[in-house]
Amino acid sequence: MKPAVAAGAKAFLAVVFWGISFVATRAALRELSPLTLVATRAVLGTALLAVLTAWRRQPLVPPVSQWGALAVMGFVGVFFHQWLQAQALTMTTAVRTGWLIGLIPIWSAILAALFLRERFGLVKLLGLVLGFLGAVIVVTRGRLDARMLALPSTHGDLLVLASTLNWAFYTILSTGTIRRVGSVMATAGSMFFGALFFLPLFLWHRGWTEYAHLTPVGVTAVLFLGLGCSGIAYLLWYAALAATDAGKVSAFLYVEPLVTLAAAVALLGEEVGVATVLGGLVVLAGVALVQRAPAAKPAIADAATAEN
Repeated sequence: MKPAVAAGAKAFLAVVFWGISFVATRAALRELSPLTLVATRAVLGTALLAVLTAWRRQPLVPPVSQWGALAVMGFVGVFFHQWLQAQALTMTTAVRTGWLIGLIPIWSAILAALFLRERFGLVKLLGLVLGFLGAVIVVTRGRLDARMLALPSTHGDLLVLASTLNWAFYTILSTGTIRRVGSVMATAGSMFFGALFFLPLFLWHRGWTEYAHLTPVGVTAVLFLGLGCSGIAYLLWYAALAATDAGKVSAFLYVEPLVTLAAAVALLGEEVGVATVLGGLVVLAGVALVQRAPAAKPAIADAATAEN
């Protein structure tokens, strides 16, 4: 299999895991608090990745020179990102979360323009406008009034929006470190540091006492999130980033809302409103325009591009 095709397959499979993760998170939050859930997820992911690293006979401890970068990755991509999404899913649905997650490639294009000096052409600009229009429709369900904006579900949607910007920033932030230390070590290292950030809060709130309330459904959801989404999916995602450009990998994220929609309807019985579907389709249209826009490289190469 060609490297580009293999990287695409890994990114696609990671996105399928993450698309279902919103459904699993909603199910698990019925039995655990957001803090206990995300802390447990990070610990399980770290344990699995440590086993995989040892099995591959690779060093468990990354170079000291990379600890700072991995700690930043752990904070941004594990601790802060998962906390944002868990809090959001206590207030909004998996379906709306999935549609809004589709904005990530648009944020990635904006950040590339800001930090990598990539130019924004007319097609990309139109895609940007469509993407945000779709997001507004999803968040407001097509109704712009003060009561709608005050709903807890709207607050949850806004947290999801914040998480999309955070993940786009994280994708660009992590690429250099991944290529320096390798995808396995970067995955395990960032997950380890993310778990460390959770540990004091987990102990302070005595999160382990909540495990007694878990049902078989809750246990399955937590294991899927910890081992599948925080372990295997992160590993696949990093491996894809190590093999190809961040922009190409991020493009696969537009499939995620469709996976979430199917899983939420099938497993949670969530209702799907017309406005939500319409807004989601507008988001995807905007993402498609951004991804298909012709690349416009600056005359002088950016140092960060050369380093990566």
